[in-house]
Amino acid sequence: MRPEQAYLDLIKAGGKTTEAAATELYDQLKSIDPSFLKGEWEGGDFDTGHPASQALKLINWVGKTFHNEEDVEPIIVRGEDGKRTVLESYGRARIREIKFRGQVSAAMVYDDKPIIDHFRYVNEDTVAGMMDVKNAPPGYHFHLTRCHGTPSKM
Repeated sequence: MRPEQAYLDLIKAGGKTTEAAATELYDQLKSIDPSFLKGEWEGGDFDTGHPASQALKLINWVGKTFHNEEDVEPIIVRGEDGKRTVLESYGRARIREIKFRGQVSAAMVYDDKPIIDHFRYVNEDTVAGMMDVKNAPPGYHFHLTRCHGTPSKM
């Protein structure tokens, strides 16, 4: 089975896996260009037991919005009114190409936090993400699905 299909199957099955299995699958996926990320994305993650998963559930994280390579809203939450809203306390981010796990691909670098989210291609509407946080456990795996009606080029 192709890694892209295995990744989609894992999402569909509810995402329960190990950090090692998720990382092995992530490493098989192809790079993406920063411009691919433009638009609004819905987020989800894999149940590997990573502490970031619970923290994001507590704040009602639902995705990210990439306006352009210099302006990213990294933490979008579902507000009390049900609408997508920026969690301002996490600040902003930008997109760069960074080598991670042996491959150069688009990565989101937070402006004010020691966090880099690295992305890989799954299909035209889905990207794999792996968070890299200084002084924190490795291997938080998440995925983004393009919200319908958003462009794919910056």
